[in-house]
Amino acid sequence: MTASPEPTVDETAAAADAQPDLAALSAQIEELRAQAQSAKEAQLRALAELDNVRKRAEREIDQSRKFGVEKLLNELLGISDSVELGIQAAAAPDVQVKTIVEGLELTRRQLVAVLEKQGVSQVDPKGQPFNPDFHEAVSMVPSSEVAPNHVLNVMQKGYKLHDRLLRPAMVIVARAP
Repeated sequence: MTASPEPTVDETAAAADAQPDLAALSAQIEELRAQAQSAKEAQLRALAELDNVRKRAEREIDQSRKFGVEKLLNELLGISDSVELGIQAAAAPDVQVKTIVEGLELTRRQLVAVLEKQGVSQVDPKGQPFNPDFHEAVSMVPSSEVAPNHVLNVMQKGYKLHDRLLRPAMVIVARAP
């Protein structure tokens, strides 16, 4: 029988180096666990902040829906006051029609100014070519005054909000006599 050779000093040192240092690995594991816990807490904080931002945005949108027209309505209240004053003036015993008409004209100008301030413009196409995108033809009438397929009369003005049509103009279109 042959005896197995005993390991040399170099082989013993190499084997000792190859065995992991359990204390160092445990410390590294604890450090990684702490980092993971810290990352998880940061993620939860970020999710909570995102939820708060979403809720705040929803509240602001709700407030905008409720009170977004407040400025416009305040301007319209002045027009309402003018209409009331006109009604009171019309009920007076010594009223003159000319005075009522002047008051109505002022009130109409007030209303037009408020609408224009809000981006509303009138579509008054009298004499222009008929455009079905902006005009609604009520009827066609033979006319020698206006070219065929042009607007002869405007029964009701149309309105646009910036570039979007709010209401088409109701028109009478000319046709060849």
